[in-house]
Amino acid sequence: MSNTTSFIAWISIFKVGCSLCFPAENNIVINNSSSSLIVVPSNLRKQTKILDLSQNNIRKIHIQDFASLEWLRSLNLSINRISNVANASFRFNRKLECLDLSRNELSNIECHFLNNITSLKYFDISSNRFLSLTLGKAFGFLKNLEYLGLGSREAIKLQKNDLKEISRNQLQEVSIGLKYLSEYELGTLLVLRTTKLHIVLPSAGTSALLNKVLHDAFTSSDTLKLSNIDCSQTCDNYINGFKALGNVRISTLLLEDLTLSWLQFTSILVPIWDTRIKNLSIMNLTLNCIRSAFQHSDRVLETLIFRRIGSSVFYSKLSLYYDFFFKLKVVNLTISNSGMNIIACPEQGNYFKFIDLTDNSITSDFFFQDCKTLNLLETLILQQNELHQFYKLSTMTRYMKSLKHLDASQNKLTLDEKTNCLWTNSLKKLNLSSNRLTDLIFTCLPSNLEVLDVEKNNIYIVPQGVNNLEMLRELYLGSNKLVRLPECSNFRNLEILYVEGNSYQEPSSHFLQNCSRLTKLNAASNPFACTCHLRDFSRIKENTQVELVGWPESYQCIYPVNLRGTLLKDFYLSEVMCNPVLLLLIILSSITVLAVVMGLTCHFLDLPWYLRMIYQWTQVKRRVMKTDLQQLHENCVYHAFVSYSEQDSGWVKEQLLPNLEERENPFRICLHERHFIPGKGIIQNIISCIEKSYKSIFILSPNFVQSEWCHYELYFAQHRVLSEQSNNLILIVLEPIPQYMIPSKYYKLKSLMAKKTYLEWPVDKSKQRLFWANLQAAIGIKITAETEETLL
Repeated sequence: MSNTTSFIAWISIFKVGCSLCFPAENNIVINNSSSSLIVVPSNLRKQTKILDLSQNNIRKIHIQDFASLEWLRSLNLSINRISNVANASFRFNRKLECLDLSRNELSNIECHFLNNITSLKYFDISSNRFLSLTLGKAFGFLKNLEYLGLGSREAIKLQKNDLKEISRNQLQEVSIGLKYLSEYELGTLLVLRTTKLHIVLPSAGTSALLNKVLHDAFTSSDTLKLSNIDCSQTCDNYINGFKALGNVRISTLLLEDLTLSWLQFTSILVPIWDTRIKNLSIMNLTLNCIRSAFQHSDRVLETLIFRRIGSSVFYSKLSLYYDFFFKLKVVNLTISNSGMNIIACPEQGNYFKFIDLTDNSITSDFFFQDCKTLNLLETLILQQNELHQFYKLSTMTRYMKSLKHLDASQNKLTLDEKTNCLWTNSLKKLNLSSNRLTDLIFTCLPSNLEVLDVEKNNIYIVPQGVNNLEMLRELYLGSNKLVRLPECSNFRNLEILYVEGNSYQEPSSHFLQNCSRLTKLNAASNPFACTCHLRDFSRIKENTQVELVGWPESYQCIYPVNLRGTLLKDFYLSEVMCNPVLLLLIILSSITVLAVVMGLTCHFLDLPWYLRMIYQWTQVKRRVMKTDLQQLHENCVYHAFVSYSEQDSGWVKEQLLPNLEERENPFRICLHERHFIPGKGIIQNIISCIEKSYKSIFILSPNFVQSEWCHYELYFAQHRVLSEQSNNLILIVLEPIPQYMIPSKYYKLKSLMAKKTYLEWPVDKSKQRLFWANLQAAIGIKITAETEETLL
């Protein structure tokens, strides 16, 4: 089977174009194809390695055109109008390995410009206007050449000496266009030493000419590709040429671009079938209806491929159709891109091990149902058809006792209800990607599967308890609608898991605990929510030996918005934020430490003093509570009690007292130095004066906050305000007090200055009159006559 797979892959890329010689990654690529250029651009980057100038109007290559591109490795100049290439055009391009000059106007095949590029591996000068294919001596220096494309759009002759310059080189592939061949010397192609040979056959010519070409072509290499078999006018020369084949060397034959009738086709196919050829591929076949059975020898062909067959072939008699395709003695059969819509069960005794029916119109209603003759079939490929009923797909396989690989991808398969599907027990690999399947698919799978591909379906979850897939090693679930990762407990032997491009946001790394054999994981391109639930998964690359496909560039946060675009490898949340128990312990510990600190702070910041002040004020409050507010006003002796620092006494005596006591209606001002009663405690005097005064005026300055007694006076005055629910505090800022100068125990002063409007003493004399007016208005109260008499 490995030989069949390599053959099928090879025929699809028989000739690798120059532009594909090197991958684009790690190379500087410039593509100026189809740019209407008439000369080679002069501003090409010096580091260019791959340059495409195809499909332009360039007519000539000059010496200086590529002189600066010393790193150039691949150059495509095909489909231009180049008629001349200067001899030293590539002398500075010694690393050049690919050069395509096909489909131009070259007439001289000497190609002296090749002298400087001995590293060349790929060289194509086919479809030019050579009058002869006599290769110049420059070809003899191409010791590393692997691919050579030759050919002309002019009538040419081909002789042995024409190819002698490359006769000593072992090539991988040679392509020669002989569409306009007029004369051929027998044995010319035998000069070549090549593994693969592609011949574009002459469109016209004598039977003898085609006989010579085909004779040499079939004996010159291991693999032969023949193109341009056009029998729209006559086919006798081609038929005679194939019938004249004797012993052939080739084991693989590719026929491409055929236009002929069914009779002409079978007349060519029969002699080919009778040769030693093992692998036959027929592509781009335009064929009319099948009208007769195909009679061929009993020899078994290893591989037969039909690709892109004209649709009219399938509108013939079904019996002849079946006879042709499924009575063939072939081990590996491919019929692709050919419009087939029905297929019958082969007769007993067939040799089929591999059947590929890709890109047709086959439905599952009648396809191989109850077919018991495919006992040897190991691989069945049904990609890109019209299969709908998944249940019938399973029943189709139940008699295929050797089937190991089934590919039904890119169909329209559905499964609408839970059912017991009838599978063959031999099936190991199942590809159901690009269908319309849902979660129910996991109730209808063969038990011995080792590889399951259900990518690009409508699967939301993998149901728990899927216990019939113990042998599964590879599971592909990409591009579905998964909202969570599958439980690995369902697939204990799983080694490869692909779940990229789904809808889950917070996969946990714990799912790996039951996947002890997992070696490869693809979880890229999902809408990851970078939260605590994702924290362990984001460290998966560090914590496991599993190969993470697409890491790190395809693993990005989508939610929350502030983390969108962040790579998972850069996403981090601390243990504290994601562990509630640890967070609670830290909070409790912090509260305990804070309480201890606060206790110690209070101890060192005179907490006993505050307690004494509270006790004494409660005594005052008890007395105040016995007198109502009206009585308290009637008992006022002084208009205001003034609290100030001794350092500010000069301003009090020179400014404050004259403006309050020497007016027409003088205020009675209480001062500690005049009205404190000797022998009585200072605190009692303070409380007494505050109680007998309607207002309390505080002269604030840096000196004030340094005075211990001023603090007491402020303390009791503030508590009076709170007790009486009055507004009897007047603050006068004599000098600005910076916040840093106010001791911590004066926090009440800070609070008062923040909440209460205060008066500022203006230095400007013009503003002082307004200051006194505001102060007098703030004091404004009349003391009763009885009170005055008592005072006197």
